[in-house]
Amino acid sequence: MAIRVYNTLTRTKEAFVPREPDKVAMYVCGPTVYNHIHIGNARTFLTFDIIRRYLAWRGFDVTFVQNITDVDDKIIKRAAEEGVPATEVAETYTAAFRSAMEALGIGRPSRQPLATQTIPQMIGMVERLIAGGHAYVVDGDVYFSVRSFPGYGKLSGRDIDDLESGARVEVDERKQDPLDFALWKSAKPGEPRWPSPWGDGRPGWHLECSVMSEEELGLPFDIHGGASDLIFPHHENELAQSEAATGVRFVKYWLHGGLLQVNAEKMSKSLGNFMLLKDVLEVYPAPIVRLFMMQTHYRSPLEFSTDRLDEARTAYERIAGPLRDLEIAKRSHARERVGDEAASGVWVTRLTKAIEDAKTRFIEEMDDDFNTAGALAAVFGLVREMNAFIWEGPGIGAHGENLPLLERAAAAIKEPLDVLGIEIEARPVRVSEYPTEVMQLAQDYAGYTGTDGAEAVDALRKARDVARSERNWAVADSMRDRLQDLGFIVEDKPDGTHITYGR
Repeated sequence: MAIRVYNTLTRTKEAFVPREPDKVAMYVCGPTVYNHIHIGNARTFLTFDIIRRYLAWRGFDVTFVQNITDVDDKIIKRAAEEGVPATEVAETYTAAFRSAMEALGIGRPSRQPLATQTIPQMIGMVERLIAGGHAYVVDGDVYFSVRSFPGYGKLSGRDIDDLESGARVEVDERKQDPLDFALWKSAKPGEPRWPSPWGDGRPGWHLECSVMSEEELGLPFDIHGGASDLIFPHHENELAQSEAATGVRFVKYWLHGGLLQVNAEKMSKSLGNFMLLKDVLEVYPAPIVRLFMMQTHYRSPLEFSTDRLDEARTAYERIAGPLRDLEIAKRSHARERVGDEAASGVWVTRLTKAIEDAKTRFIEEMDDDFNTAGALAAVFGLVREMNAFIWEGPGIGAHGENLPLLERAAAAIKEPLDVLGIEIEARPVRVSEYPTEVMQLAQDYAGYTGTDGAEAVDALRKARDVARSERNWAVADSMRDRLQDLGFIVEDKPDGTHITYGR
């Protein structure tokens, strides 16, 4: 099955055919480094990390380029507020960004150029645009003339006559048209500056991505990615200036991710409704944050809340459960429950088919515009089958004969999760890692007076089974809740209560 992607430019799903067989040239807009990134920014970077991972897994040699905007109005403003040079602000938050990406499990780009490293190339593009009649100089500033480019508006689907100046479109009476945007800004006192044919100044925001992508990847390259709020004006302006300057197509496939929202509003620093990624990761490990974001298709809006993250934690534990159960069974030499050979054969056939179906469906879903929600559903389907085999079916087998099949199932769960960058900790937690409070809990509910963590948990397990058999739901629920508060996972399975330590 061919990979299909939704192309913002054509507003349709298209077969993905890169310019070179088995190679993908991909560019994604990076951060403006004036602050720590928030969790909404992280969604975009995670989206394209997953796309890159999947394309590589499917056999493509992916060149992934992401810029760093290290000169910008926001950086200059932050520097003035802190009383430090703009370069110091940029360096501080570039390092913070890279650290945050590593913490979220996002791979480093193939190349990550800085805006300040490509000033000569930017000046060169501005000169080409002026020479071609697409740009004009006003008092040391240079503006792109949007009406000089007949295709302006084709990416965002907007009619140029209906457009108004807006987000990051500067209002300036000196411009020939309100929509014209700055390619080069003359320097104000105290601002970073570089010499140019039009006087000292610095590049406009839109210019750098056009220059860096052409410089690093050539034209047209395969994928240009970013969040949906960049479609207009940033990506529209990129497309216009690049194609006006070069006379060739800029990008083959434009991919845009949906925004992270809080109460149906875009998460942003300007609205003050954001949480920094580094703060979220202090509470929720990276695999859980990744899982939370992947449960919604990348092009759809995603509502953020700690409740949703808690749900993702529960989903993570559902995946980890049978993998841990397998490890425990192997260590404890668990053997087959009562059942006949014919019934075991049915279970084996069922799990074997589930393994095959899971991989097929995973590929089908990811080939369909990188549908991680459907891909995860395929994984969860296999998790359910493996759980059923262990706890309702024959388990590891009377002589361990089902162990190879269960290990195949475990590998078939881990492989797609590895592709998605979700690491599952299947190692049973050592008793020495249990919180000491579990001893007091065992004393409260089971009368346990010892100091052994394993014995305390076993006493709680037996006490909860008794409470459930006596239909004393208040006590059973209270035990579950207090164990969960300590970081234990409490599951009700056909053979009774199972307690594992999840932190």
